[in-house]
Amino acid sequence: MSGQGPEAAAERDHEGPPLVPGQHGMNDQVPEADQWHESLTQEPGSPGSTSLGLGDPEPRGDRGGSVGDGANGRAGTVVVAGHHGPGDIPVWLRAVAQHPPADPTGVNQVLTRRSTLHEYAAMASRVRQAAVLVLFGGGPADDAAAPGGLPADADVLLTQRAATLRQHSGQVAFPGGGVEAGDDGPIATALREAQEETGLEPAGVQPLAVLPKIFVPVSGFDVTPVVAYWRTPGRVGVVSVAEATRVVRVPLAHLLDPANRFVVRHPRGYMGPAFAVDGMLVWGFTAGVLAGLLAVSGWEREWDHHDVRDLQASLAAVGMTL
Repeated sequence: MSGQGPEAAAERDHEGPPLVPGQHGMNDQVPEADQWHESLTQEPGSPGSTSLGLGDPEPRGDRGGSVGDGANGRAGTVVVAGHHGPGDIPVWLRAVAQHPPADPTGVNQVLTRRSTLHEYAAMASRVRQAAVLVLFGGGPADDAAAPGGLPADADVLLTQRAATLRQHSGQVAFPGGGVEAGDDGPIATALREAQEETGLEPAGVQPLAVLPKIFVPVSGFDVTPVVAYWRTPGRVGVVSVAEATRVVRVPLAHLLDPANRFVVRHPRGYMGPAFAVDGMLVWGFTAGVLAGLLAVSGWEREWDHHDVRDLQASLAAVGMTL
């Protein structure tokens, strides 16, 4: 998160630890009139998603199109062309780019969280737009022996937020943050924030899709996830210890392992999917988005969504706190 956002406890310190390869260690509104010039073809009848064809208006900067889905004008999933072209997207990632996140288990409350007009009125003074980067890495070639063709080296970039931050301290998150003046849409916001937080080189990233916004009540952010492919991976690491303690490329095989998946129950009653990976507990917004994408990916293995665990105990098991 940028130091200008409410999550930051201090201004960004760019003199953090050096960047090392794979070191372990929130979006402007999507304008309805602005659309991408090229896109993948959305399968007919897929709800909550749209594709933009070659006959659509010329793009203006870095913005994605949107499709309203009701009185609130919420944006639907927009499939976009990245730096290469729609036909150049790895086949193993196309389902994630073409289909909106899903919840076949009925335990993913994150995907249904939308800010209502009432909430906007009540929180008008502090609702902010944000974007996060859901960055998948891995070779472009499919593995014919794996579900959905998932290559063995496929991963996703996550960070663990600093314990000193005022919002979501210590939690595992996607790189991202609040929109700033000059950001030309959610993709620009997500890439800028990821670069600031992890040292990511934006030129090596191929945007695939802009997902519907998800409201995060505790911080007052309306967050747009941007799904992307890390076509040319580079060095990443902790840039500022004031914002993150870890930057990690988590293997998708670990997230997909049924032994690492369960449901957590918050003391206040919230329940949602979780992943125990690499000494971390991924839960809340991040786990909800990941679980929703895995459900449509073709990679997923059956897991026990009836396994409900106490959130605090699950956090303590990996040395984390609520």
